[in-house]
Amino acid sequence: MTALTQLAVGEVVAERTVHLTRESLVRYAGASGDFNPIHYRDDVARRVGLEGVLAHGMLTMGLSVATIGEWLGDPGRVVDYAVNFSKPVIVDPETGADVHVIAKVGQLDDETARIDLTVTFADTAVLGKAQVRVRRA
Repeated sequence: MTALTQLAVGEVVAERTVHLTRESLVRYAGASGDFNPIHYRDDVARRVGLEGVLAHGMLTMGLSVATIGEWLGDPGRVVDYAVNFSKPVIVDPETGADVHVIAKVGQLDDETARIDLTVTFADTAVLGKAQVRVRRA
């Protein structure tokens, strides 16, 4: 782990792969209250033009930023977090879906660091622009 005061632009500070299953989606739906059937019924998802059941956008967003949690130490250091959704994460009923997150230092100033998250599923970016601004001190 690199201290927040000794960072370099381009440095990878965290990386992980999260395996999602249909059970993951049910659990998230219960926690969030988002019971939209595109998150649990293939027929509904396909009827609206999707390839299949997809993970909740906020679940994808949350698991992405959680990748830096251990490195950051204190979630209160996050001062801003923004993403653009570019592609849904389709969760196969048999094999699930693996979401891979790489967190890299994108920019530094005296007080904050911008951490750029590269979030992929099936080798395709699912978050077009995912940036977390964190306090360095």
